[in-house]
Amino acid sequence: MKSKTFLLLVLSFAAPVGALAQGILPTDIYPESRNRLPSAEPGAPLGADGIRLHASGLSVRWEWPLGRALTELAILITAREHDQPFEWSLHELEGVAVGLDPRVIDSVRNRASLSGLDEEESIIVQMGRELFAENTLSSETYARALRVLGRTNLVDIVSLMGSYAATAARLTAFNQQMPPEWKQFLPIPFTPPDDIYADSRSRLPYIANRSENPATPALYGRSIAPEGTGPGHIRRHGEGIESLKVSVERRLVGLAILVTAREYSSQYQWTLNELAALDDGLEAPIIDIVRHRRAVTGIAEEEVALIEFGRELFGQHRVSAQTYARALAIFGEKDLVDFVDLMAQHASEATLLTAFDQQLPVGQEPLLPIP
Repeated sequence: MKSKTFLLLVLSFAAPVGALAQGILPTDIYPESRNRLPSAEPGAPLGADGIRLHASGLSVRWEWPLGRALTELAILITAREHDQPFEWSLHELEGVAVGLDPRVIDSVRNRASLSGLDEEESIIVQMGRELFAENTLSSETYARALRVLGRTNLVDIVSLMGSYAATAARLTAFNQQMPPEWKQFLPIPFTPPDDIYADSRSRLPYIANRSENPATPALYGRSIAPEGTGPGHIRRHGEGIESLKVSVERRLVGLAILVTAREYSSQYQWTLNELAALDDGLEAPIIDIVRHRRAVTGIAEEEVALIEFGRELFGQHRVSAQTYARALAIFGEKDLVDFVDLMAQHASEATLLTAFDQQLPVGQEPLLPIP
C-alpha cells in the first residue's frame, strides 16, 4: 500500500469517531450492518453485497410476488427520472400489456400528484422520485415502503430500479433512439443529438447477434428491444470490465467510479473508492476536481474526457455529440463501451446504497462533501 493511502487509513481509523460513532447512528440504522437492514448472516459484508443477501433470488421483473404491473411501474419511474425515452417507450407498451393502469403511467410521465394511486403504486413512484431526483430516501418514505412491501420485496424492487438506472445510463451514453415508425412516449427537456447510425439508431454500428444461450428460458431471456437496438446490442461492442482494467490505466478506472459516485452523491461509494483510486495512482488534485465539481483545467485530455462524459451522462441525462466524439477518439469504441458499463454498474450500486442508507465503516471519516 502506498504511504499516502496508509496514512489516510491510519488517521481515519485512529481519529475519534464523533458523529460516525455507532451509538449516534440514524435511528433506522442497524449497528452491525450500518444500514437500514439487519445483517443477513454473521460476518455479512457491508455495502451493496450485504444488502443483496436480503433479496429473494427470483428473476424480479418476471416473478415478483406483487406482480408484473408493479415491476413495470418501477422501471418506468426509473426511466422517467433519468429522462430516458427509449427505456420509457418500450416499457410503457409492456406496462399496458401486463395490466398497469394508463392513468398511473400518465401520473409518472407528467410528474403529477400521486393521489388516486394505490398504496403499492404510490410508494414505488415516491421512492423513485427521491432516489433519482434527490439522491436520497427519507426515513419516512423508507418506513412506509418497508411496511407496504415487506423487506424482501423492498430489496428486490430497489435492485430492479438500480438495474434499470444502469440500463438508462447505457442507452443515454450511446444516444439510443427509437426505431423508425416507433413512437416515443416520453417528453424530454432536450433534443437528442443526431450522431447515430441508421441501422442501430444509436452511436454504435450494427453488429449481428452471433450468440444464443439455450439454457435461458425464452420468457425470461426475451428482449423487448428490436434486434440491433437497446442495451443488448450495446453490450456486443464491449468486452467487459476485466478487459478494461487490462486495456487502460487503473487510475482511470478509479476516476470513472469516482465521477459516478459524485453525481449520485454516494458517500459510501465515494469514500471507499477514493482510497482505492489513490492506491492505483490517481492524483489527489484530480480527485479534488471531481469532489468539488471544479472546472476541468490543467489535466490530461483523457481525464477531461471521462469527467465531462460522466457529468453530462448523470447530471444532464444526455451526452453531447462533442463530448462523445472526444471520448471515442481517446478511448476507442470497445473501451468506451466498457467504461460506460463500469459507470452504469456503479450507478446501480449507488441506488442500493442510498435506499438503505449505507453508513461508512466504524471510524472512517466521510471524504465527500454532501449535506
